Amino acid sequence: MKRILIYSLLIGIILSAFNIQAQDEDVSKVGTTAAKFLSIPVGARALALGGAYVSMADDASAMYWNPGALDFVGERQLFFVHSEWLADINFEYLAIAFPTTAMGTFGLSVTAMVVGEMEVTTEQNPNGTGQLFDASSFAFGLTYAKRLTDDFSIGGNIKLINEQIWNSSATGVALDIGTLFTTPFYGIRLGSSISNFGTKMQISGSDLIVQQDIDPSTIGNNESVNAILSTDDFDLPLNLKIGLSRDFALGAENRVTLAVDAFYPNDNEQSLNFGGEVALFDERIFLRGGYRSLYENQSEQEYTLGGGLKQKIGNGFGINLDYAYQSYIHLKEIHNFSINLSF
Repeated sequence: MKRILIYSLLIGIILSAFNIQAQDEDVSKVGTTAAKFLSIPVGARALALGGAYVSMADDASAMYWNPGALDFVGERQLFFVHSEWLADINFEYLAIAFPTTAMGTFGLSVTAMVVGEMEVTTEQNPNGTGQLFDASSFAFGLTYAKRLTDDFSIGGNIKLINEQIWNSSATGVALDIGTLFTTPFYGIRLGSSISNFGTKMQISGSDLIVQQDIDPSTIGNNESVNAILSTDDFDLPLNLKIGLSRDFALGAENRVTLAVDAFYPNDNEQSLNFGGEVALFDERIFLRGGYRSLYENQSEQEYTLGGGLKQKIGNGFGINLDYAYQSYIHLKEIHNFSINLSF
């Protein structure tokens, strides 16, 4: 009972800090935050489950979904994700988890989104100037998690974020905090995390230097005086996630897991993610399905499907291969692959 009260108190503090308010149905605040790549789901298993992964994260991708769950990993892991995202954008994620005997688990992660070269166009040259530019977004994270009891853990992740387009960039710092609690009620897991609580981001750089006549009403002024454009600063995509999941045994070697997550973002409407996983032949073959962004008004996302293989190769070495398919209403579907090595 004491653990339940502690956990309820923590959730209450998080909800108060997040300051959730009822949203106007006509105002979703989409497109009002910077570093939106931080909201792209990480890992084929999680994506195939519809993103309902806050209480299920048991691999190195917990650094993204719920840093508080990282100490339940229990072994060193190297986790890699590749996804051909929308509009030919490449999305990559790399994470390394280092569990210790007494101090908890440490982790390092890198998130990268890279856009290929495009031609520069201007008002005077709408067909292109002959110059090329590119854009990229990166986040570097350091994570620590610790089990306070056998059933309850807490963790945090600090991230350095950078977004760059041609000769201009923006930098910010963010913090993620998460908890995971295995309740005494039928083994139900309760997870919560708040992601991307941090500084605002404002872009700057040589691309914002323009030439301006400081007084157009006066004849003979120098029209080549350098001026620096001032851009607005934007919040990071703050997101509170609360999730529930439970395992159901199917004989001695099979199981079914059902999960649901509630999402409370600061740049969109509140929504639910649902997912289910069937594990066969003593955790060797996996079938998954889910649905993302339920109850989100005019959501573009639909169902998700996927599967995976897990194999131990002696001396504590193991490999997980996972695949996920994401369906959209109007946009091109997404294929996501991830590899998880344990050693």
